[in-house]
Amino acid sequence: MTTTTAPMQAAPDLGGVVADFSQETWWLTLIKAGFIVAFLIVSVIMALWVERRGLARMQTRLGPNVNGPLGLLQAIADAGKLIMKEDFWLKGAERLVYILAPLLAAFSAFMVYAVIPFGPQVSILGHSTPLQLTDFPVAVLYILAITAFGVYGIILGGWSSHSTYPLLGAVRSAAQVISYELSMSLSILTVFLASGTMSTSGIVAAQERMWWALAMIPSFLIYVVSMVGEVNRLPFDLPEAEGELVAGHMVEYSSMKFAWYFLAEYINMFNVSAVCVTLFLGGWRSVILASFWEGANSGWWPMLWFIAKVWMVMFFMVWTRGTLVRIRYDQFMRLGWKLLIPVSLAWFVMVAVVQAYRSFSGASVQSLLLILAVL
Repeated sequence: MTTTTAPMQAAPDLGGVVADFSQETWWLTLIKAGFIVAFLIVSVIMALWVERRGLARMQTRLGPNVNGPLGLLQAIADAGKLIMKEDFWLKGAERLVYILAPLLAAFSAFMVYAVIPFGPQVSILGHSTPLQLTDFPVAVLYILAITAFGVYGIILGGWSSHSTYPLLGAVRSAAQVISYELSMSLSILTVFLASGTMSTSGIVAAQERMWWALAMIPSFLIYVVSMVGEVNRLPFDLPEAEGELVAGHMVEYSSMKFAWYFLAEYINMFNVSAVCVTLFLGGWRSVILASFWEGANSGWWPMLWFIAKVWMVMFFMVWTRGTLVRIRYDQFMRLGWKLLIPVSLAWFVMVAVVQAYRSFSGASVQSLLLILAVL
């Protein structure tokens, strides 16, 4: 999927796309797509090792340390175990939906990175192209649609099994998505207003002088809480609570069907981390290094800054798993509907007022939003 646009100005306009795909070719798109798939798979393998070692250190344990140096090959051993594990089929399940559900969850997880910018314009085999598969004026709405679509994999998997625990996990997942998609969407809407665009490359360009995480602290905090709930991580892993539902919607899956769900869960962690970096943490831009190094935000270096930021957000989610306990379901609902959504609505109105004032006064939106966030 490619989008061809004419070269545009560096400053984003309403709905405009900053990335220039005028020299994009089909084989460049194929290379980028292959890189994204390989990057996500390798990242999941590394995330398994990092999470196990990180949780072990937080809980005064060793973690994996036998298979390979520092246990680096443990993830490969786990993958082999899943592949060779006995695969069973439920006699009373809806066979088509039963097999389609994990594939749907995994397919949706791979689609989000299509609009995530890894870096600026670079030259690849003589063609000037952005380090991004594609972009369009409503790219962030595409991300929200894909993430919501991926939840159908969880819901259909729990329903098609015709079993009690998977069905309870699917019902919990539906309620969780309704609750936290609203607060997440409202927090992202403020980014649209402040940036003046819905394209991911345009939002990154709008953060050249200040990250939106600093200028809009309430939106950033609401998004962080909502993203943890979106990917079913502690303390919000209610759809697959091991102590209550014995893995929830995945109870009746084994072997590679279970592995697809497992892969989708960890890729979704990278998805919400990348969206957080793109919308709130400056994307591939490095503000600190750019202050004394002119080439910090040009060439291939920004890809390194982007990946480092993504792993910082990933480690934050590992940290929450190692330190927080699962909350009750009524507490979970109260947090979403009685706190996050009202605060998101109030903050959205405030940002809209600031934008209206800026349009008449010509003041800097970053400074006004920062003052408002502190107040």
